Amino acid sequence: MADKLPDYYFRVRENGAFVYRLDTENRQRRIEMDQIAVVNMRNGEIKPQGDRSLSELDIAEITKWMEDRARVLAHREIDDIMRAIDYLNTTAHWVQSRATDEQLEAVTDPLLLAMHDLRSALVRKKAGRLIKD
Repeated sequence: MADKLPDYYFRVRENGAFVYRLDTENRQRRIEMDQIAVVNMRNGEIKPQGDRSLSELDIAEITKWMEDRARVLAHREIDDIMRAIDYLNTTAHWVQSRATDEQLEAVTDPLLLAMHDLRSALVRKKAGRLIKD
């Protein structure tokens, strides 16, 4: 563990985080986590926990975390799409080289429908971009 813990801990949840202030300066030298807020990434809301009020430092740290988190999530989203391209390529190779008739029967229709849906969405979006330009 690092020599000094951060002052805040963010327990990530699906659309945000619970924010805790950490305290190690107590007689038992235990890590105490005091929940101070709930963050909603979808609407940018920071709700203080209970009847507490947040300091300017609290809000600044939470806002910085939200900005960093948004960057991480955006990067992950593109990375997931790039991985999907890799999966499509390895799937094509599997279909061509190793798939049995039974395996192909199980996956062909769902794959064709998913690829048709994806292609339709991509063509629609590309046409919209070309019209806009």
